[in-house]
Amino acid sequence: MSEKTPPSLAAVAVSSILLGLLAGYFIGQGSSIGVFGGVGSAGGVKKSWPNSYDVKVHADSSDEADDEGEGDEETGEDGDGTELNSFQDSNEEVKLVLVVRTDLGMGKGKIAAQCSHATLACYKYLINHVPSAPLLKRWEWGGQAKIALQAKSEEELQTLQAQAMSLGLCARIIHDAGRTQIAAGSATVLGVLGPKSVVDQVTGHLKLL
Repeated sequence: MSEKTPPSLAAVAVSSILLGLLAGYFIGQGSSIGVFGGVGSAGGVKKSWPNSYDVKVHADSSDEADDEGEGDEETGEDGDGTELNSFQDSNEEVKLVLVVRTDLGMGKGKIAAQCSHATLACYKYLINHVPSAPLLKRWEWGGQAKIALQAKSEEELQTLQAQAMSLGLCARIIHDAGRTQIAAGSATVLGVLGPKSVVDQVTGHLKLL
């Protein structure tokens, strides 16, 4: 009876690689469904819906709510959009100006989160009240220009908002929920969206952030 020849070195290497890949796949699948346990939100990792990715959240840059908290709110939630001018006859560049309060001492991450809230608030307000507005379409097609400027007080934000609304611009103020760096209810950012020349009538004198 002839002896079996041992497997070649190449065959052993290929088998080892395949077994390693297979083991890695099953370990990864087990981790994703929690077979090996996971790090809870106390460890700084949160599951984001709907894809359940693990996201590390820095305490100073997060605006995440606790289970009982409420999100940041814009002023004028009950607005009916009657103040908005469609600027239908204008072909001018459209921009969004984000006026940030500097007297609150917000960190960079906090400012970024608040500006994101203001951007979304303006977009949602226009979509809800003037969904076919050519203004919004021109802003989207033009690259969604955004400029960050400075304001020194809540009163200044409110004055700027009133001026913007009197000109038919979309103007929304964000109030912080008070979960991280500043007091609850503090006005943080004003978003103003509209044709460049009209927006500049309101914010053209402000300094860049």
